[in-house]
Amino acid sequence: MTIATLSFYLFAISLLAGGLFTVISRNPVHSVLWLILSFLSAAGLFVLLGAEFVAMLLIIVYVGAVAVLFLFVVMMLDVDFAELKAEMARYMPLALLIGVILLMQFGLAYGSWAEAETAQSARQAITPDGVENTAALGLLVYEQYFLAFQLAGLILLVAMIGAIVLTLRHRVDVKRQNVLAQMWRDPAKAMELKDVKPGQGL
Repeated sequence: MTIATLSFYLFAISLLAGGLFTVISRNPVHSVLWLILSFLSAAGLFVLLGAEFVAMLLIIVYVGAVAVLFLFVVMMLDVDFAELKAEMARYMPLALLIGVILLMQFGLAYGSWAEAETAQSARQAITPDGVENTAALGLLVYEQYFLAFQLAGLILLVAMIGAIVLTLRHRVDVKRQNVLAQMWRDPAKAMELKDVKPGQGL
């Protein structure tokens, strides 16, 4: 058994174990930590495939940002996890049925999968000789699919703005600061002098 094969099995086992414990862990903080392990194991598999750019992207974006955000949200929110688990137990049979169906679909797809004869030639056409896969990916995205890449970014921007607009709520019972009213106030009307006599008070 070579080092690459051993590394593949180690990363694959840790990925499956991390995904399993992410789902079944009782503590949500532990679930996020197992999720981080799954991301790191998936990044290792991408490195073995020769896609080091995707692996580093997975670590930087998902482990460095998304998983840490999940961890902060879970630790800072006061969530009643006992009530959530009670609701989850009620839908467990349906979830198991969906999981079995997904596993059967994956098995059928894996059993009937075969690499096309033109796949190797297509990869060689996309990745020229002497060009690393990261540079080839950049050439592919920013030359052949530049318009689709920009449209995807525009769709994400519109989705972000829509989410902000839909979730923004102004509470009427909260006293808010009016900066313009403070700037335009008349100093003569904003302050009043009181002649307080000794021993009287206001």
